[in-house]
Amino acid sequence: MEPRTATLRRRAVPSSLSTQGYTPVGQDSTVPAPARAKHAPATSTWRSMGIALLLFVLALLVRTFQIGQPSEVVFDEVHFGKYAAFYITGRYFFDVHPPLAKLMVALGAWLAGFDGRFEFNTIGESYIDTNVPYRQMRAFPALIGSLYVPLVYMILRETGISMLISSVCALAVLADNAHILQSRLILLDAPMVLFILCSLYTYIKFYTQRYKPFSASWWCWLFATGISLALTISCKMVGVLTFATIGGAVLFDLWDLLDIRRGLSMRRFMKHFCARAFALIILPFFVYLGWFYVHFALLTKSGPGDDFMSTRFQQTLVGNDLLQNAMELHYLDTITLQHRATEAYLHSHDHHYPLKYDDGRISSEGQQVTAYEHPDSNNLWKIMPVRPINNEDGSFNRTLRRIYHGNMIRLMHVGTNSFLLAHDVASPLMPTNEEITTVPAEHLADELDDTVFELHIDGGVVNQTTWHSRRSRVRLIHNTTRVAVWTRPNGILPSWAFGQLEVNGIKNAMDKTALWVVDDVQPDPSSPMYDTRIRPASKPEDPKPIPFLDKFLELQHLMLEHNSKLVQSHPYASRPWTWPIMLDGVLYWSQDSTRRQLALFGNIVGWWAGLFGVLLFAAVFTLDLLLRRRGQYHIATVVRHRYLRTTGFFVFAWACHYLPFFIMGRQLFLHHYLPAHVCAILVLGGMLEMLTSRGIELPLSRPGPFMSSDRQRPRMHRRFYTTAYVTAGVLVAALVAMYIFLAPFTYGHVGLTAAQLHARRLLPSWRMQYAK
Repeated sequence: MEPRTATLRRRAVPSSLSTQGYTPVGQDSTVPAPARAKHAPATSTWRSMGIALLLFVLALLVRTFQIGQPSEVVFDEVHFGKYAAFYITGRYFFDVHPPLAKLMVALGAWLAGFDGRFEFNTIGESYIDTNVPYRQMRAFPALIGSLYVPLVYMILRETGISMLISSVCALAVLADNAHILQSRLILLDAPMVLFILCSLYTYIKFYTQRYKPFSASWWCWLFATGISLALTISCKMVGVLTFATIGGAVLFDLWDLLDIRRGLSMRRFMKHFCARAFALIILPFFVYLGWFYVHFALLTKSGPGDDFMSTRFQQTLVGNDLLQNAMELHYLDTITLQHRATEAYLHSHDHHYPLKYDDGRISSEGQQVTAYEHPDSNNLWKIMPVRPINNEDGSFNRTLRRIYHGNMIRLMHVGTNSFLLAHDVASPLMPTNEEITTVPAEHLADELDDTVFELHIDGGVVNQTTWHSRRSRVRLIHNTTRVAVWTRPNGILPSWAFGQLEVNGIKNAMDKTALWVVDDVQPDPSSPMYDTRIRPASKPEDPKPIPFLDKFLELQHLMLEHNSKLVQSHPYASRPWTWPIMLDGVLYWSQDSTRRQLALFGNIVGWWAGLFGVLLFAAVFTLDLLLRRRGQYHIATVVRHRYLRTTGFFVFAWACHYLPFFIMGRQLFLHHYLPAHVCAILVLGGMLEMLTSRGIELPLSRPGPFMSSDRQRPRMHRRFYTTAYVTAGVLVAALVAMYIFLAPFTYGHVGLTAAQLHARRLLPSWRMQYAK
C-alpha cells in the first residue's frame, strides 16, 4: 500500500478517472483554499506577465550591450549577411538551410536600410568603412533571442512550476553567454530556438485543453503547434528534431486515447487522429512550402548559386550565362569539356600509361586521358560524326549537323589527332572501372567500334533536345561497354601523369557525378553558318518558367545532398559528447592589436546545472521504478505521474535535440547544442521544484464525479522549503557571476592579458587566443 500524506484528506474518485492519471483531490483543513482560489488566479496572472516582461527587457539589454563590437564581419556572418544582401538585390544563391531564418535576417537588414551592395566576403572586413548598418542588422536577431527568454518562463509556469523556479531557469538562459553571443550576431540560431520553444509552449497549451476536445481553444492551440513546427523546420533542417519531440508526445497521447477504459469510440478516436494529422503534418507542409515560394519569388536574377542548380532551373534566372552565351553545337565543332563536380577539363597529351602499375597490373600503354584543372591547348576536342552529315550531293545540311540527345559521336583530340576510346582494360587507380585512352587516327579502323560514344543530355528527349554549350549537362556513354566517362576530386594520378586527375569509365553510367558541360566552342569554319554562329544573339531569349513544385523538389534534393557532404575538418569542430560539459568553445573573431576576441563559451554554471537536472531525473525515476518493483512507494503516484508527464516531456525533448547528432557524419560545432541546452534548463526547473517543495492538492471549485471543464480540473499548490529560496539565491548569484566573468569573450569589448585569460580557462581543454 502507498503511504498517505498526513496533511491530506482523500476522497474517492471513479475508477474511470484514476486510470487516466487523475488523482483524488484532498483538502488541507488548515488552508482556506476555496477562499484563496477565487482571487489568486488573477493576481498570479498579472504577476507572471510582469515577470515575463521584466525578463524580456533584461534579455534585450544584455544582448544589445556593445552591439557594435566588433565592427567587423564575424564568423558565419560571412555567410548569412551575404545571403541577406542577395535577397535584397534578388541574386540567386544556394544554401543547405531552408529560407525562413535567412528571410528574417534579410527583413531586418532591409528595415535597417541596407542596400545589399556589401557582400560580407571575408571575416574581419570592416563594416564602418563600407557604411553598413550592422548594429541594426545585429539588433534584429538580438530582439528575437530576447523573446525566447520569457518563453522559457511561460513554459515552466504552464506546466505548474512555481514563479520562483521558473524565473531562475529563465535567468539561466538570459545570462547564458553562448545564447547571448549567438543571438547578437547575424546568424540563424535565435529564430530557430525561438520557434522550438514556441512549438513546446503551444503543444503544452494544447494539451491543457484535453478536457475540452474540438473546442475553439483546442483547435487554436493545435493549429498554433503545427505552425510553430513549420516555422522551426523552415529555419534549419534540424527542426525535424522538434517534429520528433512533438510527434512522440502526440503518439503517446493517441495511445492513451485508444485505451478502451477511456470510453472513446473508434469513430471519435479517428476524429482525434485526423485532426492531429492535418494540423501537425499537412498544415506545416504547406507553411514550409510557402517560404520556398517567397524564396524563389525574391531571387529572380542570376547569382552565385546558379551552378548548383540544373540547367533547366538556371534558364529561369534573368541574366544567366546560359541564356546570354549558350551556343548550339554542331558536328565538326571544336570544344572543351568541363567536369561538373571537379571543374576540371577533359585532357590528353602525348604521354602514355606505364606498362606496369605499382600494384603489378598491366596497362594498355595507351595515350593518357586525364582531367586538368586549368585551360590548356590539350583540352581541345573535335566532335566527329559517326554517320554522314551532308546531303548526298555534298551540300550542307543543317539538320544533320545538329547533335541531339541519344546521337552517336566520336571525340577527336586535336593536339594529337587521336580518338577517345574506352575498352575492357582496368583503369590505373580503380581496377573496377575501365581505362579511358585514345587511339591514333591512322589506327582508327582497328578500334572503330570502341571510339563511339552515346550522347546523353541530362533531362533530354531523344531526337528532340539539342546539345548546347554551357546549358546542356551531358554524359558520354561508351556505346559498346556502356560505361560513362568519369573523374573524381581525389583521383590524383602519380608523377608519370603530372599529378592530374584520373579519367576512367564508371559502370554506373547514370551516376550524377558523370556530367560534363561544354565550356568553350570553336565553330567549324567550313560550315556555311559559321559567321552567324560565332556571334551571340543580340537579345537573349526570355527565361522559360518551370513549375514551382519542380523547383522546390530540386532544391530539397540538393539541400539534403550537400548537407550530408559537410564533412570538412575545422579546428573548432567538436563531437556531441563534449557539448553538455562544454569541453571547448569556438573562436569567432580576434584582433591582434587589441587582444580582443569573440569566443563561444556557455555559462558553465547553467550548462552543468542543466546536465545535472537531466541525470538527476534519470536517476530518481529509474530508482523509483526499481523500488516499486519491490513494493516500496517513496514518491506518491500523483507526484510521479505529474513529473513524468511534464519534466519527462522536457527530458524527451532534450534527447531528441541532442542524441541524433551522435549518428551525424557532418561537421558539428558547440552551437548545435543550444536547443538541447534550453530543454535541459526546462528539465532543471522540474527537478528543482521536485527537490525543494511539496505538493498541496487543492479541492475542486465545483466537485463532481466527471471533469468536463477547466474549472473541474485538479489543481496543485506548491509549498516550498527554506532550501528552495537558498538554492535559488545561490544559483542566481553563480549564474550572474559566471556571465560577468566570461563577458569579454561574449562581447569582445575588452582585451585580456595572458594572465587574465589563464584565469578564465575553467577547463584545461579550453582554447583561447593570446593565452600564450
